[in-house]
Amino acid sequence: PVSSTLYGSRFLTGEVGGSVTHQCFYSITPANKHDRKYWCKIARGGVCYTVISTTGYTSKDHAGRVSLEDTPQNGTFAVMMTELKKNDTGTYRCGIGTTNRDLYVSLNLTVLADASDLGPTELVHGEVRGSVTILCPPGDTHSIEKRFWCKLGRNSCTLIADTDGYVGKSYQGRIFITPQESSGAFKILINDLKKEDSGLYRCGMGRLSGPDGRRVVALQVMAASTLPKRPKFLSGTVGGSLSFKCHHDPKGNYEKKYLCRWKAARCAPLADADGFVHESYKGRIQIASSDQENGTYTVVMRHLREEDAGWYWCGAKIGHTEHTSSVKLRIQKKACSSPDPETSTLVKPTLSSSPAAYSTPAQKSITGLTYTAGTVTESTSTLLPAATPGTSVTPPGKTYHESSSGESRLLPVVLPALVLLIFITITIPALTKIKLQKQTGK
Repeated sequence: PVSSTLYGSRFLTGEVGGSVTHQCFYSITPANKHDRKYWCKIARGGVCYTVISTTGYTSKDHAGRVSLEDTPQNGTFAVMMTELKKNDTGTYRCGIGTTNRDLYVSLNLTVLADASDLGPTELVHGEVRGSVTILCPPGDTHSIEKRFWCKLGRNSCTLIADTDGYVGKSYQGRIFITPQESSGAFKILINDLKKEDSGLYRCGMGRLSGPDGRRVVALQVMAASTLPKRPKFLSGTVGGSLSFKCHHDPKGNYEKKYLCRWKAARCAPLADADGFVHESYKGRIQIASSDQENGTYTVVMRHLREEDAGWYWCGAKIGHTEHTSSVKLRIQKKACSSPDPETSTLVKPTLSSSPAAYSTPAQKSITGLTYTAGTVTESTSTLLPAATPGTSVTPPGKTYHESSSGESRLLPVVLPALVLLIFITITIPALTKIKLQKQTGK
């Protein structure tokens, strides 16, 4: 339903003799605030004839039964038509600009002999990265029909989320449809708001087009946000711990601060600031501290498991309003005990003189790689045994050089011994032969 920065309901129904009120919503910019607002009806030729505008003009056919009220601070203007006639049925435009062809949104007005007035559209303001609470009207307190939230388009209402577990892709982790209250009413909670969330919505029970789905809400998300940017993702390790801060308005006197786990448009309570902890999280999760002055409270999670991965919501409740924010937790498996030799990078080793290198059990160094909790980084130090008195630690390159020199000094000793051995080997057999010959000659 959004046409640039202007939007409004596409359909309006009234009854003869009755009245209707139509609201047009626009972004609060200097141009939009001060420009001409108009309401016109399209004739057969396609020309849109002005019914009323903020310049003071009112058509003769509608004199005394139409009014236009502009509220620039809210970014909305409302048109009210009274004493409706059957021929008031038709296509209208509400728009901004000096001509009736400028910025506008069209709608169809149907005037019936007997129809109920659906009432004005509810306006809800939000800030980028902030959150909103939409209260849906009471319904059948015993109904088990699904509750839904959809966005109004030109011809239909596109489903955003419902209590059957459906959640639109762009709303994953940031919309929660609360359980029904005793009156049958329920709430739609949305956080991490974006500019493109602005538009017309409908909440109800049962079918999207059913009679219980007639509450229309205009959501206006302001771009100028005072809210700080917060991380959307946190990482933890199996068996480890982590903590994070939840934020709320420091001026709010909240009756409840809580943490819940989000899944499929639902959020199961895990812990609150009053000491409640879900049975399956006993000893593993707590709201450790609260700082009202800065508008924060701290959540601590221990003994993390792989199944803890997923979306979590922080919430602070006051009356029907709830301020919420969401964060997604990623859980990594425990790190390996040694680095992968295929990816390790050898660094020339040198003797480390730091005592910390020997006293930190979680940190090891192998072939020049230091790793802590599975993260491998290059290091120029290697853990080597400390030198004892009378010994020295020698770099490998120098050791090789000295060994080569030592072998060359042994040559003068080995060579004569080898020659002597050869001489003895040859001489002894020769002398033995001569001695035998002499004995034979005798």
